[in-house]
Amino acid sequence: MPDANGLVETLKKSSLEAVEAAKPVHVYFGEVVSAAPLKINVEQKMILGEMQLILSRNVTDFQTTVTVGWQTEKELGAHSHTVKGNDHAGDSLDLVTGEKNLAHTHNITGEKQITVHNGLAAGDAVLLIRQQGGQKFVVLDRIGT
Repeated sequence: MPDANGLVETLKKSSLEAVEAAKPVHVYFGEVVSAAPLKINVEQKMILGEMQLILSRNVTDFQTTVTVGWQTEKELGAHSHTVKGNDHAGDSLDLVTGEKNLAHTHNITGEKQITVHNGLAAGDAVLLIRQQGGQKFVVLDRIGT
């Protein structure tokens, strides 16, 4: 005949597993303690290291292709050059060019590859989800300001 206490414990365990199964993920809040190596303090209870973290693209540096229609800003205004020294015959040189306006722009158009610098930094507040029954946490995004 089964032990009544054992039966009660089995029922409790089954009930807890059923409740847990109804919540497939847990949401946590954390703060990045350090970026290299990556460490995140989760709800001031535990520190997670790189091996426990899965990073979404929202919290990593990544490259992507964009289509642009830009124009550079004007950089060079009017200026002149002074040349001093000696020529190949040893004669002294002291030349000043006339003032020229070299201001210009360039068009940048088409598909271009860019790097988005989105990596985590110490102090970033983050939103994480824990895999059900696992020790891995997905870092979804930054939160706050």
